[in-house]
Amino acid sequence: MRLHPQAEAYLERYPSDLNTDPALIDQAVIDEMRAHDGLADQRGPRVDLPFVRDVQAEGVPARVYRADPGDHTLPVVVYFHGGGWVFGSVRRNDALARDLAVRTGAVVVSVDYRLAPEHPFPAAAEDAWTVVRDIFARPAFYQSNGRVALVGDSAGGNLAAVAAWQARDAGLTLAHQVLVYPITDLAMDTPSYRAYGKGFGLDAAEMAWFARQYAAGADPADPRLSPLRLPRLAGLAPATVLTAGFDVLRDEGEDYARRLAEAGVPAVVRRFDGMVHGFAGLPGLFDDALEARQYIATRLRASL
Repeated sequence: MRLHPQAEAYLERYPSDLNTDPALIDQAVIDEMRAHDGLADQRGPRVDLPFVRDVQAEGVPARVYRADPGDHTLPVVVYFHGGGWVFGSVRRNDALARDLAVRTGAVVVSVDYRLAPEHPFPAAAEDAWTVVRDIFARPAFYQSNGRVALVGDSAGGNLAAVAAWQARDAGLTLAHQVLVYPITDLAMDTPSYRAYGKGFGLDAAEMAWFARQYAAGADPADPRLSPLRLPRLAGLAPATVLTAGFDVLRDEGEDYARRLAEAGVPAVVRRFDGMVHGFAGLPGLFDDALEARQYIATRLRASL
């Protein structure tokens, strides 16, 4: 396995998600980094849709997208953005959510969950679950036909995985969960952490900094932080897990899919061998981003 030339070019141009020593980052730096998206032009075109609306789900802000101009009910895809629980927003991921609505034909609900460190664990997980619960409670409001799937990347994949088992435990049936290079275990002790912990876009030190901002002293083995530690995975929604070959999070995502399969949950893993963390959100830099998005849409269409 070797780095794709597009990944090599990306790493040369953007050597790190955090361009300074994480220990030196204070709230002012975080605010500045949130305000400026240096990758905005690489996130893909902002497709015009007939229906885009900002809503509140029991106080949690979200944005609803619909590519179908009709008013009939449709499946719903709930999207949780990445960003280490510290960065990211509905606005920053607007192009991706629009693309997801077009490719799936579903109503897409993009969740603007609270961010750390201002709102540490379990704030983001609570917001994610609140939105999922509200979609089931008010299907007419979301024009839902009752078929609901979850999608999340990186920290958003963590939130999707957590919300999926909360839905199971609440007796709510999800059609599918798509986890894109998800964070599933804060132990951070896998071979991929050791192999790709420095110089591959998401450094191990950066991931540890993100975890500190969000976990804020909570037990890292709590399944709401580390869904890989969930004692019982049987009965969870069928899963599609995407990983990147040169990503510290690769092994824990694949381990989670393996544990799902061992528990009898239909789970498919697709690894993009030459890719690095975050590639699926950057179609302006990675051809594999479009392939990954189409693969996700195909899996969702089949389940919804």
